Amino acid sequence: MVPEAWRSGLVSTGRVVGVLLLLGALNKASTVIHYEILEEREKGFAVGNVVANLGLDLGSLSARRLQVVSGASRRFFEVNRETGEMFVNDRLDREELCGTLPSCTVTLELVVENPLELFSVEVVIQDINDNNPAFPTREMKLEISEAVAPGTRFPLESAHDPDVGSNSLQTYELSRNEHFALRVQTREDSTKYAELVLERALDREREPSLQLMLTALDGGTPARSASLPIRITVLDANDNAPAFNQTLYRARVPEDAPPGTRVVQVRATDLDDGPNGEIIYSFGSHNRAGVRELFALDLVTGVLTIKGRLDFEDTKLHEIYIQAKDKGANPEGAHCKVLVEVVDVNDNAPEITVTSVYSPVPEDAPLGTVIALLSVTDLDAGENGLVTCEVPPGLPFSLTSSLKNYFTLKTSAVLDRETVPEYNLSITARDAGAPSLSALTTVRIQVSDINDNPPQSSQSSYDIYVEENNLPGVPILNLSVWDPDAPQNARLSFFLLEQEADTGLVGRYFTINRDSGVVSSLVPLDYEDRREFELTAHISDGGTPVLATNISVNIFVTDRNDNVPQVLYPRPGGSSVEMLPRGTAAGHVVSRVVGWDADAGHNAWLSYSLLGAPNQSLFAVGLHTGQVSTARPVQDTDSPRQTLAILIKDNGEPSLSTTATLTVSVTEDSPEARADFPSGSAPGEQNKNLTFYLLLALILVSVGFAVTVLGVIIFKVYKWKQARDLYRAPVSSLYRTPGPSLHADAVRGGMIPPHLYHQVYLTTDSRRSDPLLKKPGAASPLASRQNTLRSCDPVFYRQVLGAESAPPGQQAPPNTDWRFSQAQRPGTSGSQNVDDTGTWPNNQFDTEMLQAMILASASEAADGSSTLGGGAGTMGLSARYGPQFTLQHVPDYRQNVYIPGSNATLTNAAGKRDGKAPAGGNGNKKKSGKKEKK
Repeated sequence: MVPEAWRSGLVSTGRVVGVLLLLGALNKASTVIHYEILEEREKGFAVGNVVANLGLDLGSLSARRLQVVSGASRRFFEVNRETGEMFVNDRLDREELCGTLPSCTVTLELVVENPLELFSVEVVIQDINDNNPAFPTREMKLEISEAVAPGTRFPLESAHDPDVGSNSLQTYELSRNEHFALRVQTREDSTKYAELVLERALDREREPSLQLMLTALDGGTPARSASLPIRITVLDANDNAPAFNQTLYRARVPEDAPPGTRVVQVRATDLDDGPNGEIIYSFGSHNRAGVRELFALDLVTGVLTIKGRLDFEDTKLHEIYIQAKDKGANPEGAHCKVLVEVVDVNDNAPEITVTSVYSPVPEDAPLGTVIALLSVTDLDAGENGLVTCEVPPGLPFSLTSSLKNYFTLKTSAVLDRETVPEYNLSITARDAGAPSLSALTTVRIQVSDINDNPPQSSQSSYDIYVEENNLPGVPILNLSVWDPDAPQNARLSFFLLEQEADTGLVGRYFTINRDSGVVSSLVPLDYEDRREFELTAHISDGGTPVLATNISVNIFVTDRNDNVPQVLYPRPGGSSVEMLPRGTAAGHVVSRVVGWDADAGHNAWLSYSLLGAPNQSLFAVGLHTGQVSTARPVQDTDSPRQTLAILIKDNGEPSLSTTATLTVSVTEDSPEARADFPSGSAPGEQNKNLTFYLLLALILVSVGFAVTVLGVIIFKVYKWKQARDLYRAPVSSLYRTPGPSLHADAVRGGMIPPHLYHQVYLTTDSRRSDPLLKKPGAASPLASRQNTLRSCDPVFYRQVLGAESAPPGQQAPPNTDWRFSQAQRPGTSGSQNVDDTGTWPNNQFDTEMLQAMILASASEAADGSSTLGGGAGTMGLSARYGPQFTLQHVPDYRQNVYIPGSNATLTNAAGKRDGKAPAGGNGNKKKSGKKEKK
């Protein structure tokens, strides 16, 4: 393979050799062939036989590869190698090839090889008349003033013809007319041009424009031509003055016409044309001041429009002068006058002026009180100036007209500051125009307050529940009281009034903030001491006269578990011993532990459980009854002395408890058992003394109870009469003359005074009875419950005090049997059996009644024949405590009382009285029989 560099050298060498051979051929070619041909010959037209003219061999022409070489991009000629003829190969356009040159020649070379020879051929292209003359524009416009003098020349557009020689442009011709002639001139290059010469003066007003036709002709056969329209506009000379079509114009315009409203259009004409005939309108120099501010004039159209605000009340007629001028060099002017009449419209609203206002107005002002004086004006005239005034309906005010355009504002209804303290009174003044216009003004009227409203509260009474042992000083009630009067009259003062029966109650227990009405306690409250407080909150305002309101405040103290259960039997510190014969069967009731809790409700529900015993399997304690019974038969191996620790626990949260100790002696004929009894009198003597004191205590308790009930009835009747007189008395009688203290001014029903309860506590080994005293000031649960009922309610006497009690004025029917019936007696001795798993009492009232019955049972006799009645299982309670109430869970206290010398308890004795066998075994029956014989 030949390297790339060598190949490039060979190519360059070949090109040099070709150029040298071509130069040698050119030196040998000295023959030039000439041909002539007309332009625009068709393609294939034979120009001449170059082979014959050059003397070449036609047979070897193909082998020598004859070629036509031309310097142009287009090959206009080609040679037929078979015939040797040179023919036209492309369109020949002399004007395209040579332009305006007088001679046009196309030169080309013929190249033959083997050997290489070069021949020159010249073809002369002859022109033909194939082009029309042409003007550069389609129309020529001339503007010639009518003042131009004749003889003035005006050059015209020259035509162009691409042909040459005789075929080129030769002359111009002009259409016939009266004013202009044509002159044809020759340039240095022999081309022709034309000029227009004015021969006769022009008159624009007669002939404002002329239309001529210029024609260009060439010298061909046939001749070709081109035409150019010439439009001549005759310019005006300012030889005419403007003139208005009217010297006086009239127009009517409403005064509320907005800016831009067309008033009138003035017209002026000028016979001249152009600037000389163009008219400019303007205001004349005779106009009054302010016309140009109210009106505007279009300088071109002459339209007069509204520019400012017209006012009929100011000017009713406007006289306007307008002039017109043309735009000529020496302008001339014309003048006219325009009269504009302003038509009145209702464009002025009434105006209200408040001359005086009486404010504030007392809310007790009488009807017809003058509040304000008003004057109303309207700048319009006629009906447009008639004005009426009005106030909104439904307001306590009215307007009356006293004089023309004067009005008086008065009260027409009663004012109430608490309902509407201030009026922004809208007063409307309206004229009679069409459309009607109105004006609105606001008069501020304040209503001054008078003290006509007492203090008001959302509640007439409050029931407040306060837990005992509360923190002193902490608010327990915030009285919601307000006064709708003004601030000074609404300034409230709070006081607590106390009842005559509870003098000093307010100062001792409660206080109230004089300004805020916040009630708080002074000391911790004690549910066991007092459960209810009835107060009266006295609220007075700061007005004159002073108005006041009373609100009842009932404060209920709720219980907390703050009292430890107390043991009623066996008495703490006593020497009570229960006797239990050996061989006693299981289920025998040995005794009953009785507890009491000063709390109420669930806090007072007690439960009993065996805490400790020498032999845990021998005894069982009832959960709710406290009944101690044998859990199995008593055996000989059992200890002769059993000390039982019984836990008494309440149901409070947290729970409180105490412990009762019960001593049980297992009886047998042995010195050891007799040694358990304390030294003293013989058993027969003890039994006799105990029975005497027991009967005496029962009689005293019965008499005291009857006296207490009678006193309660008398006191309730007295309070009922006092309350009746209080309710019938007027409100003003509830208040006393102001003094140093208002705490004693209330006259209301009070609490029942506290009672002193005497409880006789009996034991089997003592010859005397110990009275137990309730702490002073504590009201009994029954008395507290009575205080919650109205003293005049007959149901209270029937259900609480018994059937034999009745309200004042009513006679209660006699009751033949006021004791419990056999079916109503609870406990083990009644018709109901003891159920240790029974339910608790279902409400607080039942619990309180239980406590009352337990306290009362401690004072009754153990004998079933007591005059107080109360069969077995009732603990000696009278039917006055409620014949409908059964004590299912109340322990029978008589079971806890042991009669010396006998194994029977009070419950057994009651069972004998009711015709039932005692709950003990056969051994008890035998022993009791022997004692009865003795």
